[in-house]
Amino acid sequence: MPTFKIHHGSNLDILPTLPDNSIDSIVTDPPYELGFMGKSWDSTGIAYNVELWKQCFRVLKHGGHLISFGGSRTYHRMAVAIEDAGFEIRDQMMWVYGSGFPKSHNISKALDKNAGVKRTEVIGIRERNVKPFDDANGWNSNNTTGNYEYTAPATPEAKQWDGWGTALKPAHEPIVLARKPIDGTIADNVLKWGVGGLNIDGCRVEALGENFDNVKDRTDMTGKLTIHHEGGNLEALDKLKRLGRFPANFMHDGSQEVLDLFPNSGNGNGGEPYNYAGREYSNKETSMFNGDKPQAPSNFNDSGSAARFFYCPKANKKDRDEGCEDFDERRESDRPSDDKVGGDNPRNRSNTPRKNSHPTVKPTELMRYLCRLITPPNGTVLDPFNGSGSTGKASVMEGFNYIGIELDEDYIKISEARINASLTLKK
Repeated sequence: MPTFKIHHGSNLDILPTLPDNSIDSIVTDPPYELGFMGKSWDSTGIAYNVELWKQCFRVLKHGGHLISFGGSRTYHRMAVAIEDAGFEIRDQMMWVYGSGFPKSHNISKALDKNAGVKRTEVIGIRERNVKPFDDANGWNSNNTTGNYEYTAPATPEAKQWDGWGTALKPAHEPIVLARKPIDGTIADNVLKWGVGGLNIDGCRVEALGENFDNVKDRTDMTGKLTIHHEGGNLEALDKLKRLGRFPANFMHDGSQEVLDLFPNSGNGNGGEPYNYAGREYSNKETSMFNGDKPQAPSNFNDSGSAARFFYCPKANKKDRDEGCEDFDERRESDRPSDDKVGGDNPRNRSNTPRKNSHPTVKPTELMRYLCRLITPPNGTVLDPFNGSGSTGKASVMEGFNYIGIELDEDYIKISEARINASLTLKK
């Protein structure tokens, strides 16, 4: 059974106590340094601290990989700090979702307000609860009730700047994929240190429905391998059928908003309707999901389906609270701390009572995928920003050992409950 240990304290104090070259992989979600919900822990600059990443570099084995989430506005500073610590930046991955809420300032309204003029002409009404919050999927964060009135600009200046704002709708989080330099060749490194590569086959996206029965020559989903099936190695062919699509540096939450980014420009069958999983699809349809598993359409050469990429919905209530059944529900904003962010603004995530009160919980399936991508069997995963233990939960579910570091005692209790519940399920 995998083991786990969560250290209580600052990662700058705990990391120096860990041995050199003792960690197989690092998967973490540090503060984005945006002052999220007014939290002091999200504005310390720790994610830009080169000394922190130097310690991560030291404890990681040669060739070991680091995966770290970042904010779209601040990712570059974190990535540069990681690179300055000695890591090689191998790629930038993307976590794309449909539930981000625009935080744009309406310039036209601000001009009317500055002029002391109240808008009175209502030109439109939107029902705020047309699509209620779906806690099972977590796709729609706007769970407010009542109607929103659109009003016309009142002053000439407001009319001039009508329709202008200050920010775009957030829809992605960049993720750095970095590696500690290898020791010799990659072959030498994997033999000596047991790390250095990416688990490609272990992270392929499931591709179902393909008919190989009468295949003679066929290029697989990587575009490189040609299958020769003339009474040849059927066992190898069967394995290839199960492999799935080559993993990409793009992941998404499966929301319709994201699926709409993939208009079906062609599916490899000349645009004709095709049958998959008992249903006929046209080349204009985008959703290829059945339950919670990503599934590709019946032809590997389709170019319009988001099913080609890893799919995982955002963390739902069950995922967040599993193992925390004995905890009292509370609002994050009501926790005794110096970071008081109260109020009844429904856009404030800390306003919702939860057993796991951490405001930025990543979905377990996504974290499992990332841990599996860079960690060897029976390896040890480190998260220097433990939070509520999503990386730890994912690690033990994948059979990896886990080491976390966390400042907040409350989050350690939540983490231990969630991870222990996962270990119980694994038995």
